[in-house]
Amino acid sequence: MSSINLAIADDHKIFREGLKFTLEDCTQLNLIIEATNGKDLIDQIANNQPDVILMDIKMPEMDGMQATAYIHQHFPDIKILMLSMHNEDKYILDAMRLGASGYLLKNAEPEEILDAIITVQAKGFYFNDNLSITMAKELLGVNFMHRLHQKDAKLNEREIEVLKLICEECSNTEIADKLFLSVRTVEGYRTRLFEKIGSKNVAGLVIYAVKNGIITI
Repeated sequence: MSSINLAIADDHKIFREGLKFTLEDCTQLNLIIEATNGKDLIDQIANNQPDVILMDIKMPEMDGMQATAYIHQHFPDIKILMLSMHNEDKYILDAMRLGASGYLLKNAEPEEILDAIITVQAKGFYFNDNLSITMAKELLGVNFMHRLHQKDAKLNEREIEVLKLICEECSNTEIADKLFLSVRTVEGYRTRLFEKIGSKNVAGLVIYAVKNGIITI
């Protein structure tokens, strides 16, 4: 597998150093740019283009949103992963509209950050559960529901409980703790929900839950 040229844009040196330490054991990654703001990043990529950028949102001079819009327009082959402390839907949706290929929180596990970098380089996008739920809410809000055809899943009481907690963005471990189940059992319920509902991602589960009155948004 070929190496991935990586750029990090964040105005906090401590966070950049921590991120570099987190990723340094992955020989597939080649960090070629460190930038302190969007302008600094754009100046550097003019002569040294990365494959993937880890982009903070709040930065001086030019923030991550402005930089994402510019890079998406002028360097469309570069994939941008937003890496932010902001979990609000507005930030996530704005970033995706401006050209981001994925959105992660800064407290994400190192394994998820690495997986996101590799996935976005291979597929062009990275959707975790949090992003899938946000995008599903947006689709529901603009009347896309009539274009979705869900089959009658006939869920039992426990499956409905698990589905509700998935829609609340709970992890498998959190669901297991709340329902006094093992993580493996929760994983089994999660797999059956995907099969019964006919969805391949969490967004589909959320849409099914809303359409069938299991949750409200």
